[in-house]
Amino acid sequence: MSNSTPTTAPATNQESFDRARGVLPGGVNSPVRAFGSVGGTPRFYVKASGSYVTDVEGRSYIDLVNSWGPAILGHAHPEVIDAVQQAASRGLGFGASTPAETELAELVRARISVGGVSPIERLRLVSTGTEATMTAIRLARGATGRRLLVKFAGHYHGHSDGLLAEAGSGLATLSMPGSAGVTAETAAQTLVIEYNNVAALEQVFAEHGHDIAGVIFEAAAANMGVLAPQPGFNEAIVRIAHEHGALAISDEVLTGFRVDPAGYWGLDARAAAAATPETPDARWVPDLFTFGKVIGGGMPLAALGGSARIMELLAPLGPVYQAGTLSGNPVAVAAGLATLRLAADAVYSRLNQVAETLSTETSAALSAEGVEHVVQHAGNLFSFAFTPTEPMNFADVKAQQGYRYAPFFHSMLESGVSLPPSVFEAWFVSAAHDDGVVSKIVEALPAAAKAAAAASAPQ
Repeated sequence: MSNSTPTTAPATNQESFDRARGVLPGGVNSPVRAFGSVGGTPRFYVKASGSYVTDVEGRSYIDLVNSWGPAILGHAHPEVIDAVQQAASRGLGFGASTPAETELAELVRARISVGGVSPIERLRLVSTGTEATMTAIRLARGATGRRLLVKFAGHYHGHSDGLLAEAGSGLATLSMPGSAGVTAETAAQTLVIEYNNVAALEQVFAEHGHDIAGVIFEAAAANMGVLAPQPGFNEAIVRIAHEHGALAISDEVLTGFRVDPAGYWGLDARAAAAATPETPDARWVPDLFTFGKVIGGGMPLAALGGSARIMELLAPLGPVYQAGTLSGNPVAVAAGLATLRLAADAVYSRLNQVAETLSTETSAALSAEGVEHVVQHAGNLFSFAFTPTEPMNFADVKAQQGYRYAPFFHSMLESGVSLPPSVFEAWFVSAAHDDGVVSKIVEALPAAAKAAAAASAPQ
């Protein structure tokens, strides 16, 4: 048996996929990359710049995935690359503290501030969004001495065992494992209820409030398509949790620093302040936030933050243990610092403009072909559901004519536009999507809409 590694790089995407399946489970290191929802051969990318990605065959595509969010400035922004290269030249990691970690924490604290309310007093850097949410949950349990967690059906918070739970048969029943390898005992510590349903939240606390440590929620759902909270829903989460002595954990791994300089919390707080300028407060303030994606500028970096009172329960000051050799890695921190410093108001203005144009034009193309759909928005994050009425929760999202997305996706791909390979994912734009790029995307839409219209439901 030879242990030699092939020296010739695969020439096609199919060859790349075939080779990958020989050594990687399913040929990928994250399931959505396998194109299981849309079929066909995944693209294997070797280069990215600005608003484009290039595959092993040398074909370039306009990118509307943007590394699932962090490429807010566009790919390979020169100043971000320079910051990373400078940091790497000083060493890839030290297993010790660096001044840049403090700079990043101070920058995050300054950005998450609206109307005089600044909820981030302490920040702990970690490497992934899963690690951030896992730690936030442990911290909530440590702070309250309670065991149960509440989450919403369709919200995704990483792949730690307790969060891979599926809803039971009632509004507030104990959950079942959502993945092989998750024990029933672990899943039973998570209560999964319907999103955008205040009555369900009140009921779960009425039945289990004495044992609930916290509620974790996406500030705006973006893993079942984009599904924003109904007005007042996030505020209700915080209020009801606090009434029962539980913590509210806002997961901004996707929305943080992308939909607003202060994330979705900032977007909501600014809207509230504008609506009632006489009382410009933040309306709802979670106890803990989790961040990922943009905070690392495309490098493996994430964080959790909140009040000093709660955060200082973490080791070394408190009894809640968390550690990580790569936490606060200097190269990743350099990418995050450069990205956040460059993500000024003009960047968000451009993101909003591009998102509005593309969502409007896509909707118009679908409407012209008679395809039932709704546009779903949360700031500059958007997606489409193939349904005549706006979804309110995960059950509504799953009931859509999702089979229309695969032909739509492949038509766009053939036209040189790379969309998320699942109807349940958000579309991500960047500041590098200029007017010429936007025009090319719009030109590809009519053919894609025709393909969606011609799709037939599976038998």
